[in-house]
Amino acid sequence: MSNNLGKLESEHAISPVYLQRAAIIAVLSFVFFVAMLIAFYSRRNIGYFMLSSAFLVVYLFTLVSWVMQRRNVVKIFENGIRYKKFESRWDEIKSAVNKETHIEIQNINKDTAIIPASIQGFERITKVIRKKAA
Repeated sequence: MSNNLGKLESEHAISPVYLQRAAIIAVLSFVFFVAMLIAFYSRRNIGYFMLSSAFLVVYLFTLVSWVMQRRNVVKIFENGIRYKKFESRWDEIKSAVNKETHIEIQNINKDTAIIPASIQGFERITKVIRKKAA
């Protein structure tokens, strides 16, 4: 990351609504996991063990994706933008296509970033990119 992007103007992480949904799914899957283990212990039916294993897998995948999504942060600087491994100055941005579910940014080096609508302040990010990259 050799570009000097200047002073940090704003940071936009994943929207709390999406994090809350993931937390609810994690809690529910853990509750059902424990309930199916108790049912397996009391009834000795392999079906309950299979269900508990499935809920454990859902729980683990939800936790991993929740942690991974928390690291997705859009940083807007006075001279550019950074998202994950993508970094570009405003004058290097070749195109910025705004779709309903995401913004696709491409710079002159053919690097591409897709910023999802699940990022908090998606409309503000869109306005800043249109204003500064044009």
